[in-house]
Amino acid sequence: MSSLAETYRNYYINPHHIIPLDFDTLQGVPDSHTWPQSDDLSTLDLGSNDESTTSVIPIIDFSDPNVSKLIGHACETWGAFQLINHNIPSSLIESAESEARKLFSLPTSEKRKALCLPSEVTGYGLVRLSQFFSQLLWQEGFTVMGSPVDHAKKLWPDDYERFCDVMVDFQEKLRALSDQLMLLILDYLGIPKEEMKWLGSNSGPERAIAALRMNSYPPCPDPTRTIGIAPHTDTYFLTILHQTSKPTRGLQIHRDGFGWVSVNPVHGALVVNVGDLLHIVSNGRFHSVLHRAVVNKTHHRLSLAYVYGPPMTYQLVPSLAKRDDDDPPVYPSLKAKDYVTTKEKHFTGTLSVLKLQG
Repeated sequence: MSSLAETYRNYYINPHHIIPLDFDTLQGVPDSHTWPQSDDLSTLDLGSNDESTTSVIPIIDFSDPNVSKLIGHACETWGAFQLINHNIPSSLIESAESEARKLFSLPTSEKRKALCLPSEVTGYGLVRLSQFFSQLLWQEGFTVMGSPVDHAKKLWPDDYERFCDVMVDFQEKLRALSDQLMLLILDYLGIPKEEMKWLGSNSGPERAIAALRMNSYPPCPDPTRTIGIAPHTDTYFLTILHQTSKPTRGLQIHRDGFGWVSVNPVHGALVVNVGDLLHIVSNGRFHSVLHRAVVNKTHHRLSLAYVYGPPMTYQLVPSLAKRDDDDPPVYPSLKAKDYVTTKEKHFTGTLSVLKLQG
């Protein structure tokens, strides 16, 4: 059970939590997608361009000579930052977004030809966390790991090459960026890079795991009654996100003392956020940031999220992170796959379940 796909294969998802709505035929928000008003959906900023209501999360220039310290500080204070001058060509990002729009513009009946199977992780469908909530989400998605050729042939039997080529190239560039970010983070945490020998490896079982998740949030007739993606933390080391620009802001992160904060898209920037496994390896110094996506009444929003983490067999060792001698490990050492399987049972409570009693 060394790959991401193999790890999730033992966790069957009810098709009810896989199949998105047929957004082409809807006139309103069905009861199955109506969230309680106590979830504060009625008070969210759902499209205002008032900059005072938007994110002040750090914007970091990847070419800055102090980039390691800047990234480390952002991970400790916010658990997220926006990265500019990251060397991923804007033309490639635009092409990836264009291909994603082409996919989601297909009729629902066509998209469902590439439906994700209950025991798989790739293909068309709702995000996996849907299974943990009684109400469903106002979104649809498509997950890719490597080449999407098998699914793409079902969508475009005679014209799938362009989609596949763009998505493979986009993933390769994001993997290289993720490796670079991890080296900077290891330097900040004082963890020798030899502890993660898999960094930079592109073949074999001992390589980073990664997946590209394309998310689509169609216009919603009443965005105060539903949500795009419910509050959650990401599982792995990092998530790198491209979100479509104004006026379709939808990403929000939660920070103690601030509450929910909208993350305003910055031209050319990618949003990077900390996941649970990096929180563990940092011995709790980095915040595994709670975030969600809200929807919009008039605009169709897209995001492209690249999740990145260690091999499933990698041993997470919190004590490697530089710390005071009298500051004991917050979490036990465990394999990445053990955390993933535990989260499939406990979801947002997983870190609390694993936390060592001081």
